[in-house]
Amino acid sequence: MKELSGAAWVNKFEGSTSTQTLSYPFRTNVEQFLAALNDAGARVTIAATLRPPERAYLMHWCWKISRGLVRAADVPAMDGVEIEWDHGNDAKSLREANAMVAAYGMTGLNVAPALRSRHTEGSAIDMNISWTGDLHITDKNNSEVIIRTPPRDGMNTELHQIGRSYDVIKFHGGARDKPHWSTDGR
Repeated sequence: MKELSGAAWVNKFEGSTSTQTLSYPFRTNVEQFLAALNDAGARVTIAATLRPPERAYLMHWCWKISRGLVRAADVPAMDGVEIEWDHGNDAKSLREANAMVAAYGMTGLNVAPALRSRHTEGSAIDMNISWTGDLHITDKNNSEVIIRTPPRDGMNTELHQIGRSYDVIKFHGGARDKPHWSTDGR
């Protein structure tokens, strides 16, 4: 028996915020980068690491429905996910898709979450990074770098170079996915 879509689905197929769920060697690289950020006094909040494929499916399709890019009745099924996207009329289906988008915290996303991504492989991390003043941080080669330029967050291009030294690559798509870092920037 299928269950109608809605915010309750967000608690099913939970994602992870733990570096323990990342694949090797990315896990080690991330943990070393996080240690350098911590030692430098930066604030880091991890929003996501490993995302089960079922969660990616739910996130992808509720976002697409909410943006009017697909009708709920046209969403393909996924084995093991007994969701009914179509509530019998488009307005109800859209309302519940929007409720899911909000519950997932995706209201500001400009692009649909991918069905298959570095997150579903354990090769990506979403993290919010910030600091005040100059950031004195050590790169993978044990050289201290002082970041004096704004912004003082994860969008700082000098910080991207520090991450790269640890093989933790900032998302190549710019501000479309601000917290995203991965093995290859995708």
